[in-house]
Amino acid sequence: MTSASLPGAEETTMSQKSKETVTPAFDRRSFFKALGAGAAVAATPAMVTPAAAVDPGKEETRARYRESEHVKDYYRVNRY
Repeated sequence: MTSASLPGAEETTMSQKSKETVTPAFDRRSFFKALGAGAAVAATPAMVTPAAAVDPGKEETRARYRESEHVKDYYRVNRY
């Protein structure tokens, strides 16, 4: 006896099941697409400005390294 011969029995196939299921409006795939698009937009700078050259002046260009006693001790201890 087949299921079609039984009273009240309906045969379901894969195509009928897929039509019956309701797909959500915002599924996982569209979520990750939106997430990727949002990350791309966030990565681009909002406003691009050209770089400005700055003159360092005399204070920034003066020599700061001095071979003091503690520096000499460091070199001696570490055998530089």
